[in-house]
Amino acid sequence: WKTYLGRPESNGFRCMALGALGEALLRNPTSRLEEALPLLEASLALRRRYCDETAILVAQNNLATCLGQLERHDEALVVFRAIYARRAVILGDSHDRTISSGNNVAAVLLKIHQWDEAKTLLRDKLRPVARRSLGVDHDITLTIDQHLALAIADSPERTRGNPRLSTGKAGSVYNGSTQAQTYSKPRPSCGTW
Repeated sequence: WKTYLGRPESNGFRCMALGALGEALLRNPTSRLEEALPLLEASLALRRRYCDETAILVAQNNLATCLGQLERHDEALVVFRAIYARRAVILGDSHDRTISSGNNVAAVLLKIHQWDEAKTLLRDKLRPVARRSLGVDHDITLTIDQHLALAIADSPERTRGNPRLSTGKAGSVYNGSTQAQTYSKPRPSCGTW
């Protein structure tokens, strides 16, 4: 990627190289998230100046994913909400990318124990649209169902006063090998999404 540093800021190869390096660090199994974050922020800044909205949304998604994996959930939630709102305007509510973006919002809400808001989003908005548009057996629909089950199972109204029902499992689905269920997988920095 250093090969492209001498090129003008608006050069597409420079922007792609910066984004690719940030994404590689984000996906790195040795957790190089602290190194990935400034690269993903720089990539987003370049895309905001020189790229189309598709590329900007991809860069925002990668940044929000990194923030979430760094346990900076409040910041990730702000970015995921913006992505969801923008995709709903551009692509419509029934597009798989829009539904997936809404599911990312719900996943962060679960992570920060905002069960009521997560349940409302999942049950009233995302689940009906996903079932109608994608089908009941689609991966995104099934993940929405899983998140809704967690929101219901771990909400304080259900578990209050009954220690057997208080599982504390909502956070556990987001750790280790199932991290990809929390936030969308990082998207490639070039091409369409």
